[in-house]
Amino acid sequence: MMGTRRCAFCGREIPPGRGIMYVKTDGTVLFFCSSKCRKNYLKLGRKPRKIKWTAAYRQAAKKS
Repeated sequence: MMGTRRCAFCGREIPPGRGIMYVKTDGTVLFFCSSKCRKNYLKLGRKPRKIKWTAAYRQAAKKS
């Protein structure tokens, strides 16, 4: 049985059988919970720390 994974953009847990697996040309594997996260990360080139609804933003805001 496969465990849960974390979204590469928002940090949300992805249950088995859900989400999108993206393999970059250098062999890095990224998992996304939705097309919203995938497009923000790959197509639009946004940084998770600057987007308010991500876990990375909440962590960065907590430290400051």
